[in-house]
Amino acid sequence: MAVAVEKLITSDILKPARYLGNEHLAVHKPWDAATIRWALTYPEVYEVGSSNLGHIILYNILNAQPRQLCDRSYLPGADLAAKLRSTNTPLFAVESQRSLSEFDILGFSLSYELGATNILEMLDLAKIPLTWQERAAGNHPLIFAGGQTATSNPEPYADFFDFFALGDGEELLPEIGLVLEAGKEAHLDRQSLLLDLAQIPGVYVPQFYQMTDAVYPIRPDVPERIVRRVATPIPAYSIGLVPYVETVHDRLSLEIRRGCTRGCRFCQPGMLTRPARDVEPEAVVDAIAQGMQATGYNEFSLLSLSCSDYLALPAVGMEIKNQLKNQNISLTLPSQRVDRFDENIANILGGTRQGGLTFAPEAGTQRMRDIVNKGLTNEELLRGVKTAWEQGWDKIKLYFMIGLPGETDADVVGIAETVTWLQRECRGRGRKPLNFNLTISNFTPKPHTPFQWHSVSTTEFQRKQHLLRQEFRRIRGVKVNFTDVRISAMEDFVGRGDRSLGKVVRRAWELGAGMDSWYENLDAAFGAWEQAIAEAGLTGKYRLLEAAGGESREDLLNFPLPWDHIDTGIDKKWLQEDFKRALEAAVVPDCSFADCSHCGVCGTEFGHNIVIPPPAIPDFAGNFVPNTNRTQRLRMWFGKQGSMALVGHLDLMRLFDRVIRRAGLPIAFTGGFHPSPRIAIASALTLGATSSGEIVDFELTEPVEPEFFQQQLVRELPTDIPIYHVAAVDLKSPAANQLMETAEYLITVATEKLVDNSQWQHWLDQIKAKPELWWEKTTKSGKTQQINLRDRLFQLELVESYPNLAESTVKLRYVGSCRHDGTVLRPEQILSMLKIVAGENFQLLHIHRNQLILGL
Repeated sequence: MAVAVEKLITSDILKPARYLGNEHLAVHKPWDAATIRWALTYPEVYEVGSSNLGHIILYNILNAQPRQLCDRSYLPGADLAAKLRSTNTPLFAVESQRSLSEFDILGFSLSYELGATNILEMLDLAKIPLTWQERAAGNHPLIFAGGQTATSNPEPYADFFDFFALGDGEELLPEIGLVLEAGKEAHLDRQSLLLDLAQIPGVYVPQFYQMTDAVYPIRPDVPERIVRRVATPIPAYSIGLVPYVETVHDRLSLEIRRGCTRGCRFCQPGMLTRPARDVEPEAVVDAIAQGMQATGYNEFSLLSLSCSDYLALPAVGMEIKNQLKNQNISLTLPSQRVDRFDENIANILGGTRQGGLTFAPEAGTQRMRDIVNKGLTNEELLRGVKTAWEQGWDKIKLYFMIGLPGETDADVVGIAETVTWLQRECRGRGRKPLNFNLTISNFTPKPHTPFQWHSVSTTEFQRKQHLLRQEFRRIRGVKVNFTDVRISAMEDFVGRGDRSLGKVVRRAWELGAGMDSWYENLDAAFGAWEQAIAEAGLTGKYRLLEAAGGESREDLLNFPLPWDHIDTGIDKKWLQEDFKRALEAAVVPDCSFADCSHCGVCGTEFGHNIVIPPPAIPDFAGNFVPNTNRTQRLRMWFGKQGSMALVGHLDLMRLFDRVIRRAGLPIAFTGGFHPSPRIAIASALTLGATSSGEIVDFELTEPVEPEFFQQQLVRELPTDIPIYHVAAVDLKSPAANQLMETAEYLITVATEKLVDNSQWQHWLDQIKAKPELWWEKTTKSGKTQQINLRDRLFQLELVESYPNLAESTVKLRYVGSCRHDGTVLRPEQILSMLKIVAGENFQLLHIHRNQLILGL
């Protein structure tokens, strides 16, 4: 049964459009037509989860399966979470608006070590028992986790999940769906169904295993080691879900290469995603062209663990940039290899909307970069940074780490020395000096990497941070951000833990841990973790690999690890040998472009490296030049109804921009450094208010018939934004927002006392009879200002009444000032006038704007 979302998701909730499930390209499959119903439940706020590429890909793939549907749910904000608990309403999925307990299976993304507390919060809000033991007896959905942390070391979270999906999910999740469908038809009980699932490569069911010195199966019909799944990226599945609210990655994202063979010894994603698999350049170009048309985004991002190792990047980026040259579209790339940054990549990233640039040298000295196998020389670092500076970037982000194996104080100070050297080498007459924004992280060892046996005390991290702070005090043009040592300690404690840590994770959540990576919650979260660790008797053992104490390095390398039963394809013996090579600063070449490093991945189980030779780079057609030529202004009258009333003004502006792009209409742009489309909404509407009288002006570079323009927009706009009329207006006349004079509203107002219509009419007559009704306004500077509201009211009448035993509710119509200079009579100010004449408190239940009235 659907949850009464309309009573929960109201304008008093922060960004209510997060929870509506009505985004462009969202999939709405009939509930009753599906045999298996999935919910992908992302344990972060909507802005993070809805823009996650893996979330979008799996959502599209599952909804492409016959007889199955996939819905979504996200960690609600604190305001909605409180509302759910106070109304005893379970957490719901956004599209079907059904409680999560009604689904057959819930999949959580466990992408970082501390995310489990958010998962427990979501399960608790959904009224679903937290552990598989508690769920065993009831009719509850299957709960599973996937993602990098789930694949690397699922043991600390084993109590909370029925199973884990290890590795890539594109092929694995549909296989799970088929087993669930067959099990439902056969009426299998929960344990029999899980036993069937355990036969699928990539599915780990922890209740069939036990932990002694390591993790072993407790029955003969499950695999001793669970293999990680590997799939080939399919770019077409990346196109989908265009949110109305601004997200953390508010763009089309497309994967160009999966896997990395650079062999950086600290990098867990690089080890867990081998082998490297390039996407065909033609498929990338086609997907971007189709995706930008389908979504209406003005920005796209090409993703990979190391974008620069995708040899076709300059050709693909240039081809797309040339194709979309006239559409004010920009390309962003994640942190990339500074040694591969050249003029070609600068051209595809630069232009009118030039974005930021990020490099990750990781360490401040050549010796340390060799220890971590970064494969980067000082000469290559300088060449890449200098190329960026010469191509117009005057601010660059750099990532470094401290606490790496073999690191000395000289290596730590080398970070500051490297930055000073780069600044000195990038100076020129008439040029801005090069500024850096640095992030310095505390190295946290990760499972399945050569450095998984390394440990550093939190005290040592604090000392090294202090050392660097002293060094950077003397350097100008550098902003330095240090990762909080407490976050690093918690990540390490959980990330390399065993099954016994489940009780610590649960207790930390009970004590208030959650959203642990968010700065504003850090103090409370760390206090909760500290108390939970102390209650478990584990204080001081943040690095569990030191627990036995006294072993030689050789003994430590052979010590059983909690994740040894997870088969990632990389031989543990190779990791041990590579750790020893690291301490000798021996470099291992990238096996995608050199000889095999014999890590053990390549073969029939995981495949081989797929490296596509670079195609020819097209000639650079030049950067976007905004077309500021205005030949026509079209004025559109539209409404804002239903759920779209909960989409804010700035989000509506973004929506119109994307709709115009999808419709392919010739919008004109402003000039300047940040050109924007010439779209002007006459007046911002209060969040939650509906309307049948909104006005927006569009200025075009070519004449378009108003009827055709309307048809094109109707195709792309949500049905809750109806278009009533489009007309051409003189370009030389003032814009609609300059012509506004008055607005007509219908407002629903209630008072606690039972009042008849004659009393309401008396109050309205009193308002109309008074020449002055003063209201005090506080300006942004804190000054108070007296405003005569009566001067701004032109018409006021009672339209309809809704009396009941508890209150008196009426609908009023008024016409008041609505001018661009700020002379506005707002609906809530009608209540202020009513209070003055009646001496009663009133409540504004609903606002509807009938029309905006323009002057001549």
